[in-house]
Amino acid sequence: MFDNLSERLTSSLDRIRGKAKLTEDNIKDVLREVRMALLEADVALPVVKDFIGAVKERAVGTEVTKSLSPGQVFLKIVKQELETVMGQANDGLNLRAARPAVILMAGLQGAGKTTSTAKLAKYLKEREKKSVSVVSADVYRPAAIKQLETLANEIGVDFIASDLSQKPIDIANNAIDYARKAHKDVVIVDTAGRLAIDEDMMGEIKALHAAVNPIETLFVVDSMTGQDAANTAKAFGDVLPLTGVVLTKTDGDARGGAALSVRHITGKPIKFLGVGEKTDALEPFHPDRLASRILGMGDMLSLIEEAEQKIDKDKAEKLAGKLKKGKGFDLEDFKEQLQQMKNMGGMSSMLDKLPGMGQLGNIQDQVDDKMFVRMEALINSMTPAERRNPDVINGSRKKRISAGAGLQIQDLNRLLKQHKQMQKMMKKFSSKGGMKKMMRGLGGMMPGGLPGGGFPKL
Repeated sequence: MFDNLSERLTSSLDRIRGKAKLTEDNIKDVLREVRMALLEADVALPVVKDFIGAVKERAVGTEVTKSLSPGQVFLKIVKQELETVMGQANDGLNLRAARPAVILMAGLQGAGKTTSTAKLAKYLKEREKKSVSVVSADVYRPAAIKQLETLANEIGVDFIASDLSQKPIDIANNAIDYARKAHKDVVIVDTAGRLAIDEDMMGEIKALHAAVNPIETLFVVDSMTGQDAANTAKAFGDVLPLTGVVLTKTDGDARGGAALSVRHITGKPIKFLGVGEKTDALEPFHPDRLASRILGMGDMLSLIEEAEQKIDKDKAEKLAGKLKKGKGFDLEDFKEQLQQMKNMGGMSSMLDKLPGMGQLGNIQDQVDDKMFVRMEALINSMTPAERRNPDVINGSRKKRISAGAGLQIQDLNRLLKQHKQMQKMMKKFSSKGGMKKMMRGLGGMMPGGLPGGGFPKL
């Protein structure tokens, strides 16, 4: 998300480097570029006007301190105003209610309500340690009930059955009664959507809200609809007392207009971002972190949190112990590292959160997450002995391995070279002062002419 906007904003800051002071004249062109970048990102016009006005008011006449360049001062102002537009800080769920706390999911058809219901249930179960029940009150789309049941079984939360002959209010009340008797912490009610906003739909969900009195009413909206997402959220907010917004499909949204428009237009906070199709692809919305990512400053906090949740700690400790004992980093270990990176959303997702990646130009274009699949295919095509000791892989073995994976010998050679680099890094990591050496070694795996070239194009 924000790829295009990030590139435009970071490049525009070059115009004011070396200035002693920020004046109306020397930031005029920069502000024009920022305005165009925001409009191209499909940010709503009122939001753009207010944002540009606020940045200009704060920036003009600002003296540049000895420790900061004009570009850095302007960057700081833009970052703070982006945070203001998006809501300053993370606004979490309010679950301080008599058990069960009821969460009502609302939105248009196709926005991803059912999937988001399951993602939220998994988030609450794993991150908040809550016992969760889910129920579908969508009696107009038969597949919706079955879909939620399948997802609930997949993530291991309680699914409360419903059928098309029931009324939505009865379904919700029965679910709440069941959850109360079962001592559940939270019950999430998935509601019916429509292809467009209509009076019948609004009347039905308004009556449902009044009947169940949820502690949280979340509006689920597709971020790829841009500023229309904010306008739709406002239409719902005029009828329902929304407490927050869930932006879905943000992984496919290169513009980001919805994220920058929703809070300003609706007055409601974005609480979560849907960042993929898997049930664990839901992130709490942190405006400060997202502002950093937009401006190419990375998001190390989110990267660290993601690593803590998704990296297999037992496997990591086992590998660390193996390295300490002086045993080599073999291809089986390499395969496990590739799988861990895939669990964290792949290399492109990780690079998006690393500081300074925006300044490296088309680095994202040089990263192909499918290479992990091909690397694994090559390793799987090897015998256990070859994985443990890659040095035994000679010409005839290379032919057999590459043919077994459906790839070329050149692809296998690149994999073996990459493994050698990782092996050297791991050796440095396990030695004294290894962390610094390892970080220097990581440079060898980055594009841009550093030792080791770039990522392998398998």
